[in-house]
Amino acid sequence: MDQPAASKRLARTMGRTIGDYGLIEHGDHIMVAVSGGKDSYTLLDLLSQLRAKAPVEFSLTAVHVDQVQPGYDGAPLRGWLEGFGVPFRIVQEDTYSTVIEHTKEGKSYCAVCSRLRRGVLYTTAERLGCNKIALGHHRDDALETFLMNVFYTGKLQAMPAKYRTDDGRFEVIRPLIECAEADVVEHARWAGYPILPCNLCGSQSGLRREKMAELLAMMEQDNPNVRQVMLGALKNVHPSHLLDRGLVERTGGHEGAEPSAASGLIQLRRERA
Repeated sequence: MDQPAASKRLARTMGRTIGDYGLIEHGDHIMVAVSGGKDSYTLLDLLSQLRAKAPVEFSLTAVHVDQVQPGYDGAPLRGWLEGFGVPFRIVQEDTYSTVIEHTKEGKSYCAVCSRLRRGVLYTTAERLGCNKIALGHHRDDALETFLMNVFYTGKLQAMPAKYRTDDGRFEVIRPLIECAEADVVEHARWAGYPILPCNLCGSQSGLRREKMAELLAMMEQDNPNVRQVMLGALKNVHPSHLLDRGLVERTGGHEGAEPSAASGLIQLRRERA
């Protein structure tokens, strides 16, 4: 079966994102976090393909964290990694017990789980001598996160393409952050990755992220391009038209003055004429 158009779009979009945000530089040793889901498989696969033809040299090491969840079977993932040809490590750390212990009933496991897993990844990256950590978040993850922050925490915050960890040791990069999840789904289906289910997240329903995904799907019925439009909005910020006084002061508030009432009235009359 020929490679689908979605796979080519992913490679093209990822390459553009890497170039636009300077995600990969000569000599980088990148640890790719592989959860066993479609996103991280796709990320590792595409980065490996890119490495073969990139104008700069960089190395990859795949890392999977076995969090000792009940029913976990990592054999399919290990088998795939062994045949893929990229150096890999599987690190076992019982974060599952801690997640269950510290998550209140009815609350999402994801926040505590991801925070603990991130700590394991940082420790492993240091041990392996990696200077960058690549995560598989895509465009839809960024949009859902943005909506959750707006509706539930009162922040205009999404997911950056890259950031430096608080301790300054690593740069975390998200090469797929502008890629559509629908393309990842189609590519992963074609590639036949052995997907590992997350029994922890999969045991919960009706959570905030799930609701945001439903909201996006509903909005998409009215505007099929709404996801791409929202991504564009995250890249087209006008600080002077927000209510964050500190932000306006830092930017000077000169990037676009709001039209006066008089000019607005003149424009309205022109439209009616």
